[in-house]
Amino acid sequence: MEQALKPSLAEPVANVEDIKEKVKYTKLKNNRLVPYMYLLPCFILFSVFVYFPFAKTIYLSFTLTNRRGETVEFVGMENFLELFTSPSFFNSLLITFKFALLIIIPSMLIGLGLALLAHNKLKYSRAYELMFSMPMAIASAPAAIIWIMIFHPTNGIANAVLHSDIKWLADPKYAIYAVAMVTVWLSIGINFIFLFTGLKSIPEELIESANIDGASYRKKVRYIILPLLTPQLFFVLFMNLVGAFQAFGQIKLLTQGGPGDSTNVLVHSIYRDAFFNGRFEMASAQSMILFVIVFVITMAQFACEKKGVHYK
Repeated sequence: MEQALKPSLAEPVANVEDIKEKVKYTKLKNNRLVPYMYLLPCFILFSVFVYFPFAKTIYLSFTLTNRRGETVEFVGMENFLELFTSPSFFNSLLITFKFALLIIIPSMLIGLGLALLAHNKLKYSRAYELMFSMPMAIASAPAAIIWIMIFHPTNGIANAVLHSDIKWLADPKYAIYAVAMVTVWLSIGINFIFLFTGLKSIPEELIESANIDGASYRKKVRYIILPLLTPQLFFVLFMNLVGAFQAFGQIKLLTQGGPGDSTNVLVHSIYRDAFFNGRFEMASAQSMILFVIVFVITMAQFACEKKGVHYK
């Protein structure tokens, strides 16, 4: 009789342990602080490297600083007023817009053309995909070194092909176009990936129906592919626009904003004012203006994206 009762006495103990575990898990699950505890490390990193520098930039834009970036006095809007009356600032802004225009159209057209080519299911299409996306894997610093050799006035490939002696990086007439060419090449890879992914999302039934109706490839691109590709096209457009306004590495390595100020875009002007001229307040004010420009572009992207053609 006692032996028969022993197993039944052990069962409630196990059940009690299970109940304790469930109660502990339920309390942990219902604790509203738990998600924030998981987010805390990321929040600390963002605070140190993003939020605090951004807040400090806003503060410095309204102050006068010494060459070490230490605040001397609060001057309000004087830094912005000085910028808006400065010919060099408007020249940098004009060069930035020109640089953006030189980049956006060629990089999008080349990226779209390569995406259409790879999407045609040609022989070795996988090799094309790898080859076309390669520029994305190369950072701006090594890319700039490669292009410095290409643009070399005496031994460069560019002048050898064109049978000319153009000083691509030393002549104010050509420097902006040379830097834009490098930036277009750097942008092709990411543009190709986004547009090629969009092409693969287009329903095959639509293309097959057009083939049955005898539509030419040009008409399929115009009336089917491009309308259905508008979400990706808008995204790539604004991504390239923001990237053009934030371009720095290739400009610093290729021309350092020169010759003269012919390639002194807004980001390079910020860098020059802060670390060469020691005017951190003016660099901060220009950074705030750049932030407003990028913010407006981003809001325009969200507004245009809602008007695009979407599909399931």
